[in-house]
Amino acid sequence: MSAKEMIRAMRPHHWLKNGLVFVPILLNHDVFDVAALGHGAVAFLAFSLLASAIYLLNDIVDVEADRRHPTKCKRPLAAGEISEAQAYAAVPLLVITSFALSWLLPRPQLFVMALGAYLVLALAYLFVLKRKLLVDVLGLAALHTLRILAGNAAAAIPLSSWLLAFSMFLFLSLALVKRYAELRITQDQSGLKKAGRGYHAEDIEALSQLGMASGCTCALIMALYVDSAAVKELYRHPELIWLICPIILYQMARIWFLARRGQVPDDPLVFMIRDWRSQVTGAAVVVIMIAATLLP
Repeated sequence: MSAKEMIRAMRPHHWLKNGLVFVPILLNHDVFDVAALGHGAVAFLAFSLLASAIYLLNDIVDVEADRRHPTKCKRPLAAGEISEAQAYAAVPLLVITSFALSWLLPRPQLFVMALGAYLVLALAYLFVLKRKLLVDVLGLAALHTLRILAGNAAAAIPLSSWLLAFSMFLFLSLALVKRYAELRITQDQSGLKKAGRGYHAEDIEALSQLGMASGCTCALIMALYVDSAAVKELYRHPELIWLICPIILYQMARIWFLARRGQVPDDPLVFMIRDWRSQVTGAAVVVIMIAATLLP
């Protein structure tokens, strides 16, 4: 085993998702606060190491299934590039380091609670929840939302109920995209009625409809947020935030169109981060928020 193979097994390309810890910092307009950004960086690293420990455990549990999978068979453990013993040895080291980083934060207790909740939920998902109908996607949505809650805890920023609601529906839609993509691949490969985990082949259309509805709900929550008291405290021109609503609708509809065409991999969040059109829409959202804040 080389260090390169172990690092690849830790899936550093998925660490991009942990950038969600910076969302509360950005929305609280602390983007130029060096201390807040430093705390966000610590939270990012802690979540990345903990997530890598979960990825290694997942690969150990699913190693036989991964070897039969058309793409997952290339993972280092499934391909025999690292051994199960080496993966098991890395897991506690990553977990301990992750929690140790928490004590670099001003309020480590809250962040440790967020990390602990993530670890418990991730283990529950790995061993039980991922085989349960719909509970699996709710668990995935909660895991992503916990990253945002951890960002609040790391930078000692009060929790926004608007952000919490928006995040849950957004990540539920993306979790449904992930499950939809996985079931589509399984169907294409096996042609079996039971497409995978707690789902059957005929459930795919229902997953698509529920996912698109969740995506539209994100835009609705954003529209309601524009009329709230909270938005008036943060923005000089809150009416400009309305422009974000059609962008959200476009982005969520597009990701589902691509998923139905089989053009989205099994992690839609990473796909969106790397997709240039998603980057353009994300930049447009940032420009709108800056304009709503700074225009006289």
